[in-house]
Amino acid sequence: MAKGEGAESGSAAGLLPTSILQASERPAQVKKEPKKKKQQLSVCNKLCYAVGGAPYQVTGCALGFFLQIYLLDVAQVGPFSASIILFVGRAWDAITDPLVGFCISKSSWTCLGRLMPWIIFSTPLAVIAYFLIWFVPDFPQGQTYWYLLFYCLFETLVTCFHVPYSALTMFISTEQTERDSATAYRMTVEVLGTVLGTAIQGQIVGQADMPCFQDHNSSAEASQSTNRTHYITSHRETQNAYLLAAGVIASIYVICAVILTLGVRERREPYEAQQTEPIAYFQGLRLVMSHGPYIKLITGFLFTSLAFMLVEGNFVLFCTYTLGFRNEFQNLLLAIMLSATFTIPIWQWFLTRFGKKTAVYVGISSAVPFLILVALMESNLIVTYVVAVAAGISVAAAFLLPWSMLPDVIDDFHLKQPHFHGTEPIFFSFYVFFTKFASGVSLGISTLSLDFAGYQTLSCSQPERVKFTLNMLVTMAPIVLILLGLLLFKLYPIDEERRRQNKKALQALRDEASSSGCSETDSTELASIL
Repeated sequence: MAKGEGAESGSAAGLLPTSILQASERPAQVKKEPKKKKQQLSVCNKLCYAVGGAPYQVTGCALGFFLQIYLLDVAQVGPFSASIILFVGRAWDAITDPLVGFCISKSSWTCLGRLMPWIIFSTPLAVIAYFLIWFVPDFPQGQTYWYLLFYCLFETLVTCFHVPYSALTMFISTEQTERDSATAYRMTVEVLGTVLGTAIQGQIVGQADMPCFQDHNSSAEASQSTNRTHYITSHRETQNAYLLAAGVIASIYVICAVILTLGVRERREPYEAQQTEPIAYFQGLRLVMSHGPYIKLITGFLFTSLAFMLVEGNFVLFCTYTLGFRNEFQNLLLAIMLSATFTIPIWQWFLTRFGKKTAVYVGISSAVPFLILVALMESNLIVTYVVAVAAGISVAAAFLLPWSMLPDVIDDFHLKQPHFHGTEPIFFSFYVFFTKFASGVSLGISTLSLDFAGYQTLSCSQPERVKFTLNMLVTMAPIVLILLGLLLFKLYPIDEERRRQNKKALQALRDEASSSGCSETDSTELASIL
């Protein structure tokens, strides 16, 4: 959407020295030129910022793709209990987003910034909780409470990481083009994070010999036979494989958090630094939720995100039982995510050349024909791989566009409410709240649907009703949700022309704030600019 990215960035950066020179001619020639450079982000800064998005995606991908089948076939939690764990965990995850956003809005600026302390202190606790999700306790009667406790605890802690990280987009640079570029870096790394999560979890777990029974009704007899020893050994190997994958992913989480902390610095808006009183949280919430472009944006992405979450949550079961690719699902997931990773830069170029709304229509709708093909075709491994690669192209657009368009909405809000600051966490946290809550409902309903259809734990095959239910959950339901979301995007008002107007108006506001700061001392001026 940011047409002429390089030209816009250069001209915007050039405005700052001009306004400052008018205020103070002699000192400006020495002191203001370096500040123009600080508006630009180096490749190293963008990469360090982008790496911070990997922990959420690596863990989220592993949980999204594998937690359902892990609960059903490894922990051997019943389908009803599994649906409760998935729904309550996702619903609680959704609730924590606005709560954490509220706490962040009340946080004061420190030497590390306002957002970084949340990222730093939540990381070690989140890693411990994540590892315990993949541990099978020795008390079967309390397994449901175990997984519910640590799933909710991890989602709370990862929210304390992800909400401030998402809001950090608005504080790494004042330039829209720089934020868009950093967002593209971030989305590339996040999709790469999903590749890592898929590869690590899928390949490690896929190497384990997960036992199953050809005839579910004979499972009781099999447990009394000589096969019981092999079953126990295989089941223990599978549990250890999940623990090994959890340990590797937890290590990646810590490494990425360290790189983000050391490589990124928050930049406070000049006009924000002049404000003495931050907006009250509930007043800010009322203003945010009454901002029309924001409501239309999150409603459209709510439906499209739900579509991809339904596919994500049921894809492993769909490949295993409906398509019959028990030993290939991890490679199919890897094909999807690799395709998405390589096409993120293409979508960044596309939205820069043709606009973000056009990218939404083209990118997300491209998944529909492939979902239809999966629904209608017979089980064919080669065709399935082709569809997986093509579907990854649409997944890339679904990853990139929401986070690229949210800053435009926030800029539009700042122009209409220039005297209120500190609302960025509210924007990001409530967007995530709606998508997570809806995904919790969808996962809970989909798991209950499998229960009603007669899902059989540890069975090598499932009844036809279960296969049909999985087919509907992975194909037809997402198609309907995508079409509804695209219809809602017709109402989204921020197009290319309005975005360029907002950019010019915001730059004028920043110039005015910077100019007024020239009469202060050097130290005060430096603090307000940075």
